[in-house]
Amino acid sequence: MLIRGYTLSIVILMLIASVVGSHAEDERYRELELLTDVLTLIEHNYVDEVKAGDLLRGAVNGMLATLDPHSSFLPPEMYREMKIDTKGEFGGLGIEISLRDDILTIIAPLEDTPADRAGLEAGDQILKIEDSVTKGLGLDEAVNLMRGAPGTDVTITIMRAGFTTPREFKLTREIIKIKSVKGKTLADGFGYVRLAQFQERSSVELAAILEQLRLENAGEIKGLILDLRNNPGGLLDQAIAVSDLFLERGLIVYTEGRDASSRMQFTARQQGTEPNYPLVLLINGGSASAAEIVAGALQDHHRAVILGTRSFGKGSVQTIIPLGDQAALRLTTARYYTPSGTSIQARGITPDIEVATVEVKEVQDPEFIHERDLRQHIEAPVNGVEKNAQAPSSPTFQPAEAERKDYQLMRALDLLKGWRIMNRLQPAA
Repeated sequence: MLIRGYTLSIVILMLIASVVGSHAEDERYRELELLTDVLTLIEHNYVDEVKAGDLLRGAVNGMLATLDPHSSFLPPEMYREMKIDTKGEFGGLGIEISLRDDILTIIAPLEDTPADRAGLEAGDQILKIEDSVTKGLGLDEAVNLMRGAPGTDVTITIMRAGFTTPREFKLTREIIKIKSVKGKTLADGFGYVRLAQFQERSSVELAAILEQLRLENAGEIKGLILDLRNNPGGLLDQAIAVSDLFLERGLIVYTEGRDASSRMQFTARQQGTEPNYPLVLLINGGSASAAEIVAGALQDHHRAVILGTRSFGKGSVQTIIPLGDQAALRLTTARYYTPSGTSIQARGITPDIEVATVEVKEVQDPEFIHERDLRQHIEAPVNGVEKNAQAPSSPTFQPAEAERKDYQLMRALDLLKGWRIMNRLQPAA
């Protein structure tokens, strides 16, 4: 909160007055004396004159830094940007960051952004932003350094597993427009939906794409791949709404915190639920927060097979509390739990089928000799027994080359096809 027209001593007196009145508050008063002494000494003795508001904001940031990586003070400009982010358009590089072991770490590069195109990856450690070392830098300060006018450049220094020395990446800032949901048919009847981030209309857009997939496949989805890889999260209500699309009933997620208002439960409703077609959900180390809520709910209810690698493990709830002067406090107030009571925090979601990312290269089959290559081979009959046999129809849809090189995606598609084949092999009741 910005302070205007007040001396620091008046501000401290107001703080002290607000905590006097009980034994516990008297104890807090004695603790505040230390803060008062330090601030007064700085105000009167520091080599340069300092502003009272800057000192107070520094004290607030220091308090929040002792809590966890996600609690922070949002000055007016950062609060405005945060509200813009959830609408899916903002300026910057297109990366979601967090502090991991006090090191600024990329949770996920957002799809089709400067960071994604430059080859930045989940788990990359950001050591420097331009000439500023990130050690001891807060998340909001780091975001502020990386954002700027579209068209301007920023160089960040990255350390990655496999690098022998840090490497510099030069990126050009641009307006980041995140299309929350994309979808297509991969093969006849088998759909693919990529959910990049949970924004204000993600569940509505997802429902519309699922309807489009049905139209492309004669009214039926035989199986679906829901891709939440590198999805850094977003809005809780959208994670609940997306889960609700695939669940008829039951608990989706619940939260536990000290305050009664932070203890909540969210359940599925039968209305609007998708048909019970086979569902594979893809996750990786860049899947966090809201993405983990969806994965945990569908896994616990046995509605989807989770395939990929362990997710990020952000299972805490941040509440945005508006303050004066258009600023806000982002405070961790609760933890998320999956329907079975498992905390996501620092654990993540463990996939049912663990499949690492690998590079896929196509190779030519050996030159086998087939029956048709032999001289005087017998031709297949065109009449008789096979007269009424129907030749298998050619697929209308085929995965593109880039999709065929996505090993996790192809494993998910094979799983869906195998699922359907195995169901056909079941003996009739």
